[in-house]
Amino acid sequence: MDFTFTAEQELLRDIVTEFLAARYPLEPSRAAARTGAGWQPEIWRGLAEEVGILGASLPESAGGIGGGPVETMIIAEALGAALVLEPYVDTVVVGGGLLRRAGGKRAEDLLSGIAAGEVVTGFAALEPRSGYDYTAVGTGAVRDGDDWLITGEKTVVTAAPLATHPLVTAVADGEIALFVVDADTAGLTMRAYRTIDERQAADLTFDAVRVPADALLLAHAGEAVAATVDEAIAAVCAEAVGAMRKVVDDTVAYAKQRRQFGVAIGSFQALQHRMVDMLLELEQAVAATYLVTLKLDAPAAERSRAASAAKATIGRAARRIGQESVQLHGAMGMTEELAIGHFFKRLTAVQYEFGTTDQHIARYAALTRP
Repeated sequence: MDFTFTAEQELLRDIVTEFLAARYPLEPSRAAARTGAGWQPEIWRGLAEEVGILGASLPESAGGIGGGPVETMIIAEALGAALVLEPYVDTVVVGGGLLRRAGGKRAEDLLSGIAAGEVVTGFAALEPRSGYDYTAVGTGAVRDGDDWLITGEKTVVTAAPLATHPLVTAVADGEIALFVVDADTAGLTMRAYRTIDERQAADLTFDAVRVPADALLLAHAGEAVAATVDEAIAAVCAEAVGAMRKVVDDTVAYAKQRRQFGVAIGSFQALQHRMVDMLLELEQAVAATYLVTLKLDAPAAERSRAASAAKATIGRAARRIGQESVQLHGAMGMTEELAIGHFFKRLTAVQYEFGTTDQHIARYAALTRP
């Protein structure tokens, strides 16, 4: 199988990498995460207007360029290597995936807004008792004339404090449905917080939130949600690969210049073995990410099996590489001044996004049974 990128895909990778190298230094981005709005809107606009990646995987009818999973993988890996906090996966991958599958004028308008950098979405799906089961929906929507009334709770909605249009799952007429809600709608309350990797998230409460008829994007959203979550898993895996590649490179570089007993610690065979193990974990993670990316258009069971295999592989690799990098840097690996500490937090959080390592091993086993 040929894994060589096309000239256009290589150009896309180079453009994104160069933009982030010039515009996204680590220290200002971490400062922005802790103050004000918790992100850099000017960077988001730059990704839309200067680089054009917010529409790279969106349909041309919505102002995108009609790219596919490989383009998303390339972009996500570059964002991961720069430790970008802005909600690319939440908005472009999850929001864009759900809206593409929903169709209709309202969805097309929102897709156009995403491509232009004007719309940010957050996926309000998980609930206090649902765990990572996206089908365990207790939030309900009932008709009231031409409108809908949504009542329920959603938890750990990443990017919710930044979102202009949260996308919400609720049971309507006995089926899991997908709604879009304006962020300032009456009856919607939000408890915002920062996650351990300094991203924005919130718990949402819907108290008979009234939305118009066209807020119902999908009446039968189960399969759309499942397919979109698998696409999000692939993107998060690619993001983790970018972060792990940077961590491995930085750790090797540090081992070459840090001296102890008069020699570089990279000359110690025991430490060389540990860095080789990190590289092996990285290469397995890359292979698993390629696999799920190429399987996103496969039948549902095959796609989900590849997604769980990739997420389990990434979870193991992120844990091993993150912990080894901190240990090889010593105590300074956990300081705010060093990038490794920030990457460690992100790699720790990745292990729990869209399901844990153990849950995906169990899902893979279930999908593999005869």
